[in-house]
Amino acid sequence: MRQVITVLAFGLGFALGAPAYAQEPSPGRYSMQKSETGFARLDTETGEVSLCHEKNGELVCRMAADERAAFERELDLLTKRVEALEKAVKSGETAVKPSLPDDEEIDRAMGIMERMMRKFMEIVKDLEGYGSDSTDEGEGAPQKT
Repeated sequence: MRQVITVLAFGLGFALGAPAYAQEPSPGRYSMQKSETGFARLDTETGEVSLCHEKNGELVCRMAADERAAFERELDLLTKRVEALEKAVKSGETAVKPSLPDDEEIDRAMGIMERMMRKFMEIVKDLEGYGSDSTDEGEGAPQKT
């Protein structure tokens, strides 16, 4: 009798759940797959795989061994970088002083700016001359104000 009730409950649950499977499942962040020791959980955003098992009614997940090793290497690298930065701060090496240009570089920059200003002033003089020379030529010529 107990088996009959179990089969009926299972069949009813399957029948009620079947329409849900007919629809497209909504994508979630995690995908779970049954494995020999429990479940493998895939984080679809990062690609990280965790191995999960049930313990005292709760699902406990841990990183896979190869990912754990990569995580440990990254953590060690970051720890070394932090230690190096802290050492540099204590010794005063962090302030990188910019090198100032020498006289040759300053003279070159000033020469470029001087040529640019001369060209600009030539353009201004040409435009002023254009307005004053063409006042006697009639209606089509621009008028000086």
